[in-house]
Amino acid sequence: MSWHRQPYLLAATFALLALLLLSGWAPYDRATWLMEVLPVMIVLPLLVLSYRRFPLTSLLYACIFAHAVVLMVGGAYTYARVPLGFQLAEWLDLQRNPYDRIGHFFQGFVPALAAREILLRGDHVRGRRMLAFLVVCVVLAISACYELIEWGAALALGQGADEFLGTQGDPWDTQSDMSMALVGAVCSLLSCSRLHDRQLRRLGAV
Repeated sequence: MSWHRQPYLLAATFALLALLLLSGWAPYDRATWLMEVLPVMIVLPLLVLSYRRFPLTSLLYACIFAHAVVLMVGGAYTYARVPLGFQLAEWLDLQRNPYDRIGHFFQGFVPALAAREILLRGDHVRGRRMLAFLVVCVVLAISACYELIEWGAALALGQGADEFLGTQGDPWDTQSDMSMALVGAVCSLLSCSRLHDRQLRRLGAV
């Protein structure tokens, strides 16, 4: 399985690098772009370096790829200005660009799979209910840390952090972001757990 998927993973890696360059070619705000795509810049090298020692399931790689694309699009336009978000706002009769909600949904969906994979492969937890509980706790911790980073950016940059925060005047933006991460985590567990288990067994990881 590992050898069979190597060409696809290599193609995905080069695609992400190309998209990263494209997103940073002329972003709306350079500082915002850097802060938004920094997770991609950190995670991508780690995935490459850890592939031989700790290869992940194909499902998790695919979800990480999708999440990276969401981050890079948000970084290029800023979340409040992504064209797809304006289209969604028009279709759903919303008062704000909802693209940041998509980003925070992925912030729950993908880390839930990553946490689940690490906990199972390390044999850190056995009961399925406890596994689901801990996965959701990890996702909420990650979401809270990200909100603290946004708060720190707001204090450090003042008004210059508005594009990074992307609150669009919503006083409950922090709570909404964390709730979307929670929804993403629950959806991930409900929709992907069986497929994830099969891929883990195929990988010989559990």
